[in-house]
Amino acid sequence: MSEQQGKLRVATYNIHKGVQGVGPVRRLEIHNLGHAVEQLDADIICLQEVRKMNRQAAMRFARWPELPQADFLAPEGYTAVYETNAITRHGEHGNALLTRWPVLHTSHRDISDHRFEQRGLLHAVIEVEGVPVHAIVVHLGLIKGSRVRQVALLRDFIDKEIPPGDRLVVAGDFNDWGARMRYAMNAMGLRDSSDLRGPRTLTYPSRLPLTQLDFIYARHMPVTECAVPRGPVWARMSDHLPLVSDFSL
Repeated sequence: MSEQQGKLRVATYNIHKGVQGVGPVRRLEIHNLGHAVEQLDADIICLQEVRKMNRQAAMRFARWPELPQADFLAPEGYTAVYETNAITRHGEHGNALLTRWPVLHTSHRDISDHRFEQRGLLHAVIEVEGVPVHAIVVHLGLIKGSRVRQVALLRDFIDKEIPPGDRLVVAGDFNDWGARMRYAMNAMGLRDSSDLRGPRTLTYPSRLPLTQLDFIYARHMPVTECAVPRGPVWARMSDHLPLVSDFSL
C-alpha cells in the first residue's frame, strides 16, 4: 500500500490525451505524464482522456509511444485496465485505471447521453489486502442535463453490480462546476473526499485553477487527506491538475 499499512491512496487525472497546446505549438507531454503518474505513488490511479491509439498524432510526433497510453503510463508492477469511450476518425480514447493491487474483474458501461459525446464508466474490482475494493472511473458530459442522467445511470449500475457492504470509490472528471452532483452522490452513500476543512482543491484550469471539476467519492472508507499537486511542471502537462486522496481501511 502507499507508504502506511491500512491506507489506500487514490488519484484521478484527466491527461488530455497526452498532448498540450494548439496548432503548430502543440507538444507531446505523455513522457512527462509517465513520470508524474509514478510520483503520485497511488494505489489506484483513475485516468480520463486516455488514447488507445491515434494515427494522426503518431505521424506528427516522432516520440509517440508504440504502446497504448494506459500501458505506457503504468509504473512498473502496476496493472493497466482500459476501456474505449469514443471512436474518432484517427483513433480511439477512453478511461483507464492503473493499480498496484491484483485486479479480480473488470466491466464497462456505455453512459452516452447523446451522439455528440461518447461517454462510459469503467469498473474494476481490486483485491486490497484480501478485501475487494470496487473502483469506477467516469468522465461525465459537458451539459448539466447529461450529467444528471449519467449519475442516474451510475446509480443504477452500482445498485445492480456492487454489493451494498463493499468498499467503493468513484473518481474522475465530473465536469461538475459548483459540485452540484455532490447531493446525488451523497444519496448513494458516497462522500466527496475533497469536502474537508482545509485548502480548496481546485483542479481546473491547471495554469490558474478556478474551480474543481475532478472528484473522488467513496463509501465505507473514511478520507484522511486530500490534495492537489501544484506548480509549473504540473501546469504544463494537462489542462487539469490531478486530485489525490488518502483513505483509511
